Amino acid sequence: MMNRKQMEEILQKYSTPLYVFDIGVLKQRIAYLRKMLPGHVSLCYAVKANTFILSHMKDVIDRFEVCSPGELRICQAQQLPPQKLVISGVYKTPQLMEELISGRFPAGIYTVESVEQFYLLKSLADRYGEKIRLLLRLNSGSQFGVEGDEIREMVRIGLRDPNLKIQGIQYFSGTQKSSIKRLAKELKIADAFLQSLNEEFGIQLPELEFGPGFPVAYFKGESFDEDDFLKQFSELLAGITHKGKITLELGRSIAASCGTYMTQVVDIKTNRGQNYAIMDGGIHQMVYYGQSMAMKQPICELFPPRTGEASRHWNLCGSLCTMNDILVKQFPADDLKIGDTVLFKNTGAYAMTEGIALFLSRDLPQILIKEEHGGLTCARAAQPVYPLNMPQ
Repeated sequence: MMNRKQMEEILQKYSTPLYVFDIGVLKQRIAYLRKMLPGHVSLCYAVKANTFILSHMKDVIDRFEVCSPGELRICQAQQLPPQKLVISGVYKTPQLMEELISGRFPAGIYTVESVEQFYLLKSLADRYGEKIRLLLRLNSGSQFGVEGDEIREMVRIGLRDPNLKIQGIQYFSGTQKSSIKRLAKELKIADAFLQSLNEEFGIQLPELEFGPGFPVAYFKGESFDEDDFLKQFSELLAGITHKGKITLELGRSIAASCGTYMTQVVDIKTNRGQNYAIMDGGIHQMVYYGQSMAMKQPICELFPPRTGEASRHWNLCGSLCTMNDILVKQFPADDLKIGDTVLFKNTGAYAMTEGIALFLSRDLPQILIKEEHGGLTCARAAQPVYPLNMPQ
């Protein structure tokens, strides 16, 4: 993690608001997950969690899940190996699927989210004579995936089509899951369904891709024994019937800890007995899971740090002209002043992409990458968004 001297150097050289993504922390996190999980488990990274760190994971992540044409273009620009890409998403544009399957940029595997998608992929594979691998997504009670009977029909068709290889099933039901009992139930559903396919068709589908939705602590007071949690989850994996390949699709759990968001105090005031600090950032740039920043205390700290227990508290508000732009309520700081910086931790996943970035036309924040050797590179300078909010 960054020390005080590095923080000071960043704030002297760069303007807030900004993100810093620490690649050393990122790779330590991936190594930790591999250490705690069974050795035969593969890791798939959800690209949507953070696109700025992709090039640093080429050699340490087994797969990358792509859910949109824009994400695919980013992966191409970052020169990620095509065979590592999982083409996912509830809407797969026919033009893009044709570009991929025609051989111009062949991907490793495709998920199937609907009957319509299945026939689109099948028709393109047959037209171009390209063999493609499919993961059939089993519905878990949302708009994602397909029903079991529909999957059975896809398997039946796929076994007769030389251009289709049914790789296995995909099952995902959400994120921030800290209940081992819930994970056990979901694994049992996915495992039982996969085994029913094997028995019905007399085959062994090679893979189960499962989204465990491992939790990340975003707010003060949230903590759990992750070592024990992952040990119990590993025992669940050892107990399932499926003995083929297991891939865990993760985003938040991989990337969250590597990110820090920095925003400075630009104004202070007291209204009706409440202390307010206006920050140069805000909710358009920094989102925690569930938009809970105003309801819970995020893991954040003042920089430069203060000693002693504070007797004054501040509501930290962003620079948007909306009463919803509240980052923290009752932040403790006795001598808060203009120019102070607040550091928000665990912002490496989603925080910079889920916000209402175009609202009120504030610039996008710059993004810095802290390399493993300690050096800093600017991955993106601050970007004005007003051209996107006006007639061309």
